[in-house]
Amino acid sequence: MKNNEILRLLTSANYFSGFCEAELAEIIHSPKTKIGEYLKDQVIHLKDEPCQRMDVILSGRVAVLNLDENGNMLIVNVFGVGESIGENLLFAVRNGYPMTVMAATQVMMLHLERELVLSLCQKNADFLKGLLQSISEKTMILTDKLTVISLKTVRQRINDYLSHQYQLQQSPVITLDCSKKELAERLGVQRTSLSRELAKMKKAGLLDFDAKTITIKA
Repeated sequence: MKNNEILRLLTSANYFSGFCEAELAEIIHSPKTKIGEYLKDQVIHLKDEPCQRMDVILSGRVAVLNLDENGNMLIVNVFGVGESIGENLLFAVRNGYPMTVMAATQVMMLHLERELVLSLCQKNADFLKGLLQSISEKTMILTDKLTVISLKTVRQRINDYLSHQYQLQQSPVITLDCSKKELAERLGVQRTSLSRELAKMKKAGLLDFDAKTITIKA
């Protein structure tokens, strides 16, 4: 990918909105910066691996997931272009990744070393504000996910997901951006449990669904 394309992608991250093109070019070419490319399903960071850098997603999607001792996988969240990984761990004393970070698609990332991130915070208030906002949002994501896992039934998790997507898509026909298997992982349930509950809700006249959509009927 050419430098001008990387510059364009960087501007989609709110961290860098306060930098001019020359400053962004300087960041890209810094010895404390690296461009990383990953294939779909490639592990980017292993659980308990020390966090040494902040990763800004330039293209593709990255999944943060938890694997239990039985091999069950829960997708905690999926991050896309302009979002980042690791900033909430970078300056922690216990800075090991609590979960595995994997490429959900082919991914390109900008890796910023800790010293560079600290320097950018000192130089640019917008960068610091974006960093703090992202750390706060990740705290809320984890809190919401723990609430879903610990307290809610499969149907409640489905309803919460559909309610959120309805607000985003402004339509009762929810277009899925993932497979049913991936949706089950995001909701923290077994694929068979999701299919069974969707079938029950369809029979009750609450929704209809196919491979790519779920239609809210009630």
